[in-house]
Amino acid sequence: MSHTAHIRSHRKPRRSASKVAMRAGVAGGVLSTLAVAGASGSANAAEPVTQTLELPTLTADLATQVAQSADATQQAAANYALQAERDTAAAKAAKQAKADLADAKKKAEAKRKAAEEAARKKAAERASRSAERTTLSASAGTGTSVGTSTGSSTATGSAAAVISFVKAQIGKAYVSGATGPSAYDCSGLVQTAFRQVGISLPRVSQDQSTAGTQVSLSNLQPGDILYWGGAGSAYHVAVYVGDGMFVGAQNPSSGVVEKPLSYDPPSGAVRVL
Repeated sequence: MSHTAHIRSHRKPRRSASKVAMRAGVAGGVLSTLAVAGASGSANAAEPVTQTLELPTLTADLATQVAQSADATQQAAANYALQAERDTAAAKAAKQAKADLADAKKKAEAKRKAAEEAARKKAAERASRSAERTTLSASAGTGTSVGTSTGSSTATGSAAAVISFVKAQIGKAYVSGATGPSAYDCSGLVQTAFRQVGISLPRVSQDQSTAGTQVSLSNLQPGDILYWGGAGSAYHVAVYVGDGMFVGAQNPSSGVVEKPLSYDPPSGAVRVL
């Protein structure tokens, strides 16, 4: 036996081919894993690029929303402006309506007062006429008759001309202040009638009731001027035409008419012819 038979060799043992192949496979697997990881890392690294490409789409949508919001704001502003105009117009209309109502009330009040005054005057005239009729009735009871003339009942000369004129005006209108030829008031008719024969009479009833000689109602002659009310304060006049009749411009509803003395007995008479 050799003296070196039990001495171990310091030389490393050779690796077997199978182990080498295994290790190579492991290495290959590791490299493959690294490659996959690298590829995955590369894929992950590419994701921000994909997000960056989507930004223009998001920006366009945002611009659309901003534009729509601006349109809505503008429309709302227009609506507010229109509502403000309507409110202003409504306020103006309400103010005008209030003013019109106040004016209408004022006019209605004025008309009411005028109607009351007219009614008061009319009542006073009726009361005056009633008093005059009472006086005339009392006179009749003492032997004085109204409407029976002891003088001539046939008009001649100027009286005939006056009577012819007033009878020709029968049917024409009564208009306060009118003196013909299409309309008259009571004193306008008398004044115009006597102007036909050259006699100038005062314009109003009060003055015409004192323009001549006072005569009794029982001694009337055609052409005498009849008056209602007091002498100097008469409110109505007419012309006596004979046979118990007179012609006068009575009122707006009757116009110029011929009536008997009993229709509305006069207060007195004057003679100018």
